[in-house]
Amino acid sequence: MSEESIHQPHDKLFKAGFSDPVNAAAFLRNELPSAVSGQILWDQLQLEPATFVDSHYRQSESDLLFSVPLGDSRCYLYVLFEHQTQEDSALALRLLRYMVRIWESLLNSGSSMRNLPVVLPVVLPVVLAQNSETWELSPTFSALFDLPVGLSDEIRQFVPDFSFRLIQLASIPFEAIQGTPAGIMILRTMKAERLAMLLDDAVWDESLLARVPREIFERIVRYILNADIDKNDFDARIQTLETSNIKATAMTLAQQLRQEGRQEGRQEGRQQGRQEGIISNLVLRFGTVPDGLVEAIRSIENENALDSLQKSSLEATSLEDFACSM
Repeated sequence: MSEESIHQPHDKLFKAGFSDPVNAAAFLRNELPSAVSGQILWDQLQLEPATFVDSHYRQSESDLLFSVPLGDSRCYLYVLFEHQTQEDSALALRLLRYMVRIWESLLNSGSSMRNLPVVLPVVLPVVLAQNSETWELSPTFSALFDLPVGLSDEIRQFVPDFSFRLIQLASIPFEAIQGTPAGIMILRTMKAERLAMLLDDAVWDESLLARVPREIFERIVRYILNADIDKNDFDARIQTLETSNIKATAMTLAQQLRQEGRQEGRQEGRQQGRQEGIISNLVLRFGTVPDGLVEAIRSIENENALDSLQKSSLEATSLEDFACSM
C-alpha cells in the first residue's frame, strides 16, 4: 500500500479535514466558552503553516495553528490532536512547551513584535483526544504542581497557570458531534476506530456522506481499510448502501487500495530477498554477523544502496570493511 495510506493515518485524516478553516470553525466555535466564541470572527479564521510538536511525539499527536481576530485584537487558536491510546498526565506541560514555541516563533518573525515592549498575542489551546475511554485529566496547568499544605494560596502567585479546552471523543455521542458534514464524518470515523465500530451506521450515514467532498470521502474509506477490517465484512457493508455514487466510489477505491497493497507487498518481498541475500553472503564469508549489522542491512530499502551492498558483500575483505561501505 502507498506510503500515504499507511503512514500516520490518524494525522493525515485529521489534517485533511481540519486544515480547512471552514471545517475547523464549524466544530471549534461550539467548543469554546460562548463569551469568547462570540467575539471571534470565525469567517476570518486562517491556517498558519507551522507545527510545534516534538519529533518523538509525531507518531501519536499532530497540531494545527490558526490566527483569527478576537474583538479588537488578533489571537491564535492552537489545536493539538492526541491519538495516543493512553492518558498522559503531563499533557499540560507538553502543551505549554508548544505554546511557548508559538510565541517564540512570532517574536523571531519579521513582525513588529520584535520591537519593545513585547506584546504577546493570546493563544487559545484546544486538545482533541481520540480516546476510547474518558480521561480523568485536569485541563489546568497548575494541577501538575505539588503545592505545600497551608501555603497553597501564598505559593500560587509564583506558579504559572493556564487552562485548555479538552475535547474527548470518548465522551461525545456520535450524533452530538457538530460541524460541517466533512468534519462530523471525520470525527465520527476516528471515534469509531477506537471502538471497533468502523462499519457502524454512524460512519456510513449516507445523508452526511452525500454532502462530504469526494476527496474527504476517499480519505475516510482509505482510513477504514487501513484499520483491522475484515474484507468480506467491508464488502458486505458497501452492498447495503443505497446511494449509487457513494457505493461505486467506495467499491472502486477499495479495489485500488487492494491493488496498491499487492504491489507494495511484491516490492517489499523483493527488498527483503535482497537484504537476506546480502546477509547470507556475509555469513558464508565471515561466519557470525553481529545483530546490529544485520538490523542495519534490513533497514535499508533504497535500491541503489542495496546494489552497492550486494557488491560489497562479495568483495569486502572483512566485516569492518563491509560496514564502512554502508
